[in-house]
Amino acid sequence: MRTVTREATRQYAANGYAVFRDVIDPGVVEAANAHVDWLLARHPELTPEQLGHRLARDDPFWIRLVSDHRLLDVAQQFVGPDIALFATHYLCKPPKRGKGVEWHQDGAFWPLEPMNVVTLWLALTDSDPDNGCLRVLPGSHRWELEQMKQSDPGSVLRHRIDADIDESSAVDLVMHAGDVEVHHPNIVHSSTPNRSDRWRRALTIRYIPTSTRITRPDEASPFHLRGECVPGLNTYLEPPPFRSGEHFPTGEAGRGC
Repeated sequence: MRTVTREATRQYAANGYAVFRDVIDPGVVEAANAHVDWLLARHPELTPEQLGHRLARDDPFWIRLVSDHRLLDVAQQFVGPDIALFATHYLCKPPKRGKGVEWHQDGAFWPLEPMNVVTLWLALTDSDPDNGCLRVLPGSHRWELEQMKQSDPGSVLRHRIDADIDESSAVDLVMHAGDVEVHHPNIVHSSTPNRSDRWRRALTIRYIPTSTRITRPDEASPFHLRGECVPGLNTYLEPPPFRSGEHFPTGEAGRGC
């Protein structure tokens, strides 16, 4: 495992992303897919691409999933031992009609100071070019954060990076369910629409060190997950209690650190 971690962190430093294979076992992947089905049934007003972090605030299964020690162990290699959740989002593309995501940098959207954050992209289904896998431009994490411009209204973000992109250097990240990809907030990445007859599902998790300030907490789901926190810097939500068969217990309370 140490050899895998060293190789992955070297790849991340060189290219801005890294892939860890078989991080999450099939049972948890199956439970996460059932959770997506449950969310879609509960929220018919939302598309599969819109299962965002505000839903996670009151969802004990979701918070329990992003707190999985295997995911935190991966995140710790990049942000250190004191870890908080900034935001999380299910990125789900239904068969034949799943929307694409145009070229962008995550950090261009995020209210973080400093921009010290890492994204874990947990594959919940197999992901390949046919069903709209993640695409990255290796080395683009060294770019500054660029401006965004309005673009295809049928895409997920409806914006794209305001810069010339050489797609010939793009890498399609073929993932299997349970694999985890890690990427830098500045890396330029995208994904194509899903034109296959299969789902493409993933869970993104944005982890920060507790020394990073969330400047607009209403745009986040801040939970303290591991290690120590910095007193007075962020206010973290209390994790909702987990009860078997329940996803949305009532009540929410904040706590300082």
